[in-house]
Amino acid sequence: MQSTVDGFNYGLVTPLVAYLMACLGGALGLRCITRAMVARSWRPGWLALGSAAIGSGIWTMHFIAMMGFTVEGTPIHYDRTMTFASLVVAIVMVGMGVFIVGYRGASGTALFTGGTVTGLGIASMHYLGMAGMSLDGRLEYNTVTVAASVAVAMAAASAALWAAGQVRGFLWSVGASLVMGLAVTGMHYTGMAALDVHVHGTADPVTGESAAALLAPMMVGPLALLVLAGIVVIFDPLIVMAGSTPPPAEHKPGIPAHSPVQRSRLRARGPVEHRSRTPQRR
Repeated sequence: MQSTVDGFNYGLVTPLVAYLMACLGGALGLRCITRAMVARSWRPGWLALGSAAIGSGIWTMHFIAMMGFTVEGTPIHYDRTMTFASLVVAIVMVGMGVFIVGYRGASGTALFTGGTVTGLGIASMHYLGMAGMSLDGRLEYNTVTVAASVAVAMAAASAALWAAGQVRGFLWSVGASLVMGLAVTGMHYTGMAALDVHVHGTADPVTGESAAALLAPMMVGPLALLVLAGIVVIFDPLIVMAGSTPPPAEHKPGIPAHSPVQRSRLRARGPVEHRSRTPQRR
């Protein structure tokens, strides 16, 4: 028996909160990637922190949205192992894409490869988390809609990584994170639109744990990671000022380049008086 699926049990509350969490994770992650590309010091650490922030934000977005998901005629429980595995998959696969772009640059083949891997990681997290659901029924997916959701995830990941590689300042990354959050949230609900649930209608108990009992405690870790990334971003001035560093002095062949300090000293001295080489008559 096909059952009614409701993804907005709490109205617009869960979609809006989920979107904000995706934006937060994206903003923090993109700033860490920008920091690695600009300063290039401790690059692996910055890229790893950015990967963890993006992956945690996407995972938190997914399960906040799932709290508003109900199926008529059966309770929904979640398997703890599968739910935790979806978080690990999200961080690891996002990290692979981020490291590719972080070391190869956000253009050409590197951007395509990194965006593809990251997008597949987002989609894998979503459908692995869905596989961890336990209910008195059977899940079926529309293949075309599932493919569309994966394409949206890949496009969103590629756009976000490209924006991180532009290094155009803080507001640029904020705007990119808003677009990324919208695309990732859109991917989630596109994937949910591909779902049909056929309820068995039996009296067999549903295994696993409820969303409130399982997801709320498990969100403490990702949320703490996002707070840590936020603290690092706030107290690192190079992240905030990324993209506003002055360009290097232009060097022309045969003319020694002057540093900014030397140029300021030359301007302070004023014009230099040149002595005439013509001998003066006495």
